[in-house]
Amino acid sequence: MFFNKKVKRVLDVEKAEKEFEERMEEVELDKKDRPAMVIAALIVFIPALLLVLGVFLGVIWLMFGRHLY
Repeated sequence: MFFNKKVKRVLDVEKAEKEFEERMEEVELDKKDRPAMVIAALIVFIPALLLVLGVFLGVIWLMFGRHLY
């Protein structure tokens, strides 16, 4: 099987989580890493949230709002 290692990792979730936690304990974050991660998350999530909000508002306007004019 080509992806035997990946299949085993998916099937044994507890072992994969334990290995991940062990690897993360070894990683030391710098002082500026946390703000960088927050800024990166905002850059990724805000446009997606605005797009979803725009779609919802567009559908609501098409259903209810255009009849008011």
